Amino acid sequence: MTRQIDQEEGLYYRQTLFDKARRVVIKVGSAILTTEQGMNLEVIENLARDIVFLHNTGREVILVSSGAVAAGRKKIGYVPKGEVGMRDKQALAAIGQSVLMHIYDETFGRHNTKIAQVLLTHSDLSRRDRYLNVRNTLNTLFEFGVVPIINENDTVSIEELRFGDNDTLGALVANLIEADMFICLTDVVGLYNGNPHTDPDARPIYTVTEVTPEIEAMAGNVKSALGTGGMQSKIRAAKMVAEGGGCSFIGPGRMNNILQQLFSGEMVGTFFLPKTTRMPSRKHWISYVLKPKGRLVLDGGACVALTQKGKSLLPSGILEVHGTFGAGDAVECSDQTGCVIAVGLINYSSSDVGKIKGRKTGEIAAIIGFKDDDEVMHRDNLVLK
Repeated sequence: MTRQIDQEEGLYYRQTLFDKARRVVIKVGSAILTTEQGMNLEVIENLARDIVFLHNTGREVILVSSGAVAAGRKKIGYVPKGEVGMRDKQALAAIGQSVLMHIYDETFGRHNTKIAQVLLTHSDLSRRDRYLNVRNTLNTLFEFGVVPIINENDTVSIEELRFGDNDTLGALVANLIEADMFICLTDVVGLYNGNPHTDPDARPIYTVTEVTPEIEAMAGNVKSALGTGGMQSKIRAAKMVAEGGGCSFIGPGRMNNILQQLFSGEMVGTFFLPKTTRMPSRKHWISYVLKPKGRLVLDGGACVALTQKGKSLLPSGILEVHGTFGAGDAVECSDQTGCVIAVGLINYSSSDVGKIKGRKTGEIAAIIGFKDDDEVMHRDNLVLK
């Protein structure tokens, strides 16, 4: 159970953290940016005005924006015949991205604020050198005094476009630049402790101290135009930001002057407090950015060594090897029931781990012809789940 705090205590925490926030990432989704007729220019104007307000107070602000596919659809009058496939979505994104940025450029320009477009793919963040380069670029844009506008590069994406991708992207960007706050603007007012449509006693949750399974289940109480899956992805994003030491907000993006109201202390939406202990940047990158290429099944002794003793993973504790991976890839570790207990960077390929599993460290060189490390996975490159 997460610790419950009353509204007065929640207001104190919220206002304190809003006042301290100097770096802010704002994510806005298609649900509020678009209508059936195309882009919602009124919402975009309100959003730009609010962001400029924050920018003019000396804060560094990043906007993570959806809407390219919808803008492309409007541009060419695309009427889908059945479900829209990935190829069509990628083409529509290519058409719509320039339209979207033109709208933002004109809108922010009316407020004498310059913007920059940053398109990212997962591979830009999954390689550590490129990950750090993105951070350097964003920091330089801050020095130039412009507002970066980030979107996933859908045109070259190799995975199906899904709602919630930009929630994750926004959270990753927030942790990348060590933002103080992640604000997720959507078409719902926030979390409730029950279904407000059927439960007269349902009350809004203004402040969340920790994202627990109980909190994640509350996503089912929220009715969104895009379904409960959208809210679940936002709560997961808030959890990611909290692990990195930041706070998050989920609330109504169509509300007039929503950002100014938040920073002036209005109790709207749901606020997520940060964890008191920040996960180191490199471990956060391993845990949340990298996609595991395989899984190791460990015996009971190895599970205890990792989870309770802070030890590295040795080959003797490995029972099974699943997947194909190379040295340096991210790999999950699970117990014999299939429960994932950790993820980390592997020191040997799946082929080599398959040969040395269950054996002692001193036998590695004799079995595979070399020994780069005693550990299959070092504790410094391992994160408990």
